[in-house]
Amino acid sequence: MAKTAPTINCGPEDRQTLQRLAASRTESKQMVERARIVLGCLGGKRVKEIARQCHTRPNTVIKWRQRFVSAGLKGLRDAPRPGPKRRYDDAFRHRVLAVLEQPPPAGQTTWDGPAVARAVEGSVHAVWRVLRREGICLQRQRSWCVSTDPEFVPKAADIVGLYLNPPQKALVICVDEKPSIQALERKTGYVETDNGKIVRAYRSTYKRHGTLNLFAALQVATGQVNTAFTSRKRREEFLQFMDQVVAETPPEVELHVILDNYSTHKKCDAWLAEHPDVHFHFTPTSASWLNQVEIWFSILSRKVLRGLSSQSTVELRQAIEEFIAAYAQNAKPFKWRKREVKSSQLRNTIANLRN
Repeated sequence: MAKTAPTINCGPEDRQTLQRLAASRTESKQMVERARIVLGCLGGKRVKEIARQCHTRPNTVIKWRQRFVSAGLKGLRDAPRPGPKRRYDDAFRHRVLAVLEQPPPAGQTTWDGPAVARAVEGSVHAVWRVLRREGICLQRQRSWCVSTDPEFVPKAADIVGLYLNPPQKALVICVDEKPSIQALERKTGYVETDNGKIVRAYRSTYKRHGTLNLFAALQVATGQVNTAFTSRKRREEFLQFMDQVVAETPPEVELHVILDNYSTHKKCDAWLAEHPDVHFHFTPTSASWLNQVEIWFSILSRKVLRGLSSQSTVELRQAIEEFIAAYAQNAKPFKWRKREVKSSQLRNTIANLRN
């Protein structure tokens, strides 16, 4: 008679960890197999059935079941094996992290893998393993923008308040322009790189066929976008676009417009006096990310402008209009958020972040 693996038990946290390991694509093949074996035992399956599902031997199933019973999750790790002393141990890790705190070598402004390897007198592959394990990317960069506006808090609170709790019988829109969109003609397609990867490619040389300016007004509540194309980007064109937006808004509805501090949007007192139901709200300086229409512009850039080849501004406009029409069919409000950047984070060293 086929043997049934004895019933074993574990807590909910250990079971959740086992399920994560069994479905992982980053853990080693051996660890994934061991987690699946233990999960099979927890489910009361027969030894041979587990072995067949995991493509291994019954003795292997019995071994890792016993290791889990005796040591829990730690028992699934490889036991220490005899051999020479590890060359790249915890001390090597600390040396790598310590080097990153030092100024880079002469002739470089930043550290890279080979430079770190020379500094610690180790293998560059070992350095890269440490960096990957610690989640340190020496070449990848992020930028940040911290507003220094002394009135940042009241201005930001005003705009966020409009997002979260708009006034009754009012429409909140985010307005901005994407200026000087170039109609570039160049060959695009796919190429195979040296490592066999297939990537999107475009030719380095191109021809310019003029530019367009795009004004956009995003309705915060619905995600719908009104647009207008112009050949220039002066205050006159901005106010003409606002006239278009006002004409499409019901007369009984107040219009609250969120804008950045671009000079085109300022000194519009005469126009505002003619439209008492329109109210401008300006973002703090260096905080245009508070304007939700910037999110829509980034989507436009990714889906249309990046890699587009057009022989005229007419083709460029047609491509953008097709995107606008397709976007309108599935438009929905953004779940807006902003990652917080604290000054203390910017002063932290790698060692502080990794320890």
